Amino acid sequence: MGVQLNHPSLARRANVSRLPRFRPNILQCYLGVSLRRKVPGMRSLAMIPTLLSAAVLAQEVLAQEVKTAHSQPCYVLANKQVELAVTRLGGHMAPVTFYRDGDRPLKPYYVSPWQDEPSQPMPVPVLVPLRGDFFCLPFGGNSDIVAGERHPPHGEVAGSEWKAVGTNQAGDVTTLTLAIDTKVRKGRIVKELSLVAGQNVIYSRNTIEGFAGRVPLGHHATLAMPDKEGSVRIAVSPFRFGRTNPGLFSDPRNGEYQSLLPDARWTDLTQVPVAWQGAPAADLTRLPARFGHADLVQLVNEPSPLSKGPAWTTATFADDGFLWFSLKDPNVLRSTVFWIENHGRHGKPWNGRNNCLGLEDVTAFFADGLAASTKDNILTADGVPTAVELHADRPTSVNYIQGVAKIPNGFDIVRTVEFAPGQVSFVSSSGKRVTVPVFHEFLGTGKVQATARGNG
Repeated sequence: MGVQLNHPSLARRANVSRLPRFRPNILQCYLGVSLRRKVPGMRSLAMIPTLLSAAVLAQEVLAQEVKTAHSQPCYVLANKQVELAVTRLGGHMAPVTFYRDGDRPLKPYYVSPWQDEPSQPMPVPVLVPLRGDFFCLPFGGNSDIVAGERHPPHGEVAGSEWKAVGTNQAGDVTTLTLAIDTKVRKGRIVKELSLVAGQNVIYSRNTIEGFAGRVPLGHHATLAMPDKEGSVRIAVSPFRFGRTNPGLFSDPRNGEYQSLLPDARWTDLTQVPVAWQGAPAADLTRLPARFGHADLVQLVNEPSPLSKGPAWTTATFADDGFLWFSLKDPNVLRSTVFWIENHGRHGKPWNGRNNCLGLEDVTAFFADGLAASTKDNILTADGVPTAVELHADRPTSVNYIQGVAKIPNGFDIVRTVEFAPGQVSFVSSSGKRVTVPVFHEFLGTGKVQATARGNG
């Protein structure tokens, strides 16, 4: 994770003082209203459903489950295929179990190694629950004060408390809704996580209200990595160019070491310059690699209309028989940051034991935070936006999809991804094909298609 570790802790506890607009039955559940309660002039509130639309009647409020997972209290969302836990602190999504109804469940997401150890002080709030995927606003280290604002690394949303609004089911779609009110810059973020029966897919929607002004933002999806070198194959949709972190990402004075040449521009993921003169280029499609180093790069996605298909990233774990994927609108999340961590940090709490891969879809300037992302920089000079303009009177939603697909023997690395209504096909360089149900149209509409339960 690309954050400054010398930043003071500014953890905040969110106070959710108002509810977003939800359907009446969800509101009743949240406020603890009993449908058996007597109302003057009516036999009971049980008569109310006769006044509601069929769409509302099709929904069912579910009890909100909370459990402790790897030392953190978590909200839980589950259906037959997928179970996910989201930390109350920071909204970090992991562990996630895909194919939980099969004989070989899969858990691709990273959980930081100190989670199951005795509690210890952390240099920044985001490190307390660090795991899986989480939304960042502002994305990055945020070491500089901007217009009187001092944001913690990856923002209050990544290290402060999220409140559960509720869980509901509409047809075969189950949705968990969380919310947080920010204080450094006033705003409210509502997170909706949805699962669809019959799919091993997570649909995420983060809606930002207030928080006006320019800001970097994005998702910080982080995968657990095996020890076997080169065993995970990384592929991405077409990109304009990539760059290594412009400055020193891993500082030896802090017990950190990097292998890639700073401030290098390239167009081939298999030909990334390394720091050692005369050494072969790094192949970032084969990870993990270069044990003992931690690196950061950023790919600039080709902008394209969603009618031609979303931008995508895949990580193929052939030895384990699956691939992980993310889908996004490249006109909203412009770039993908790779946080390549292979036992390269030796300060606390890392202690040389961290092995993970961040595949972070963002609009940002590397992991430098608010100040660098809202100024002119080497990416904006190349026509690449590194911040999003938010408006106090107009909510902004960021839609995102992550999922897992099982693959056959001989499936090596994704060569191309094909999109058809309600489904995605992954085609490997070896000619193998896997097709799975995914409502990729969600990226444009923000709505997950609901059908009668059990028809997934």
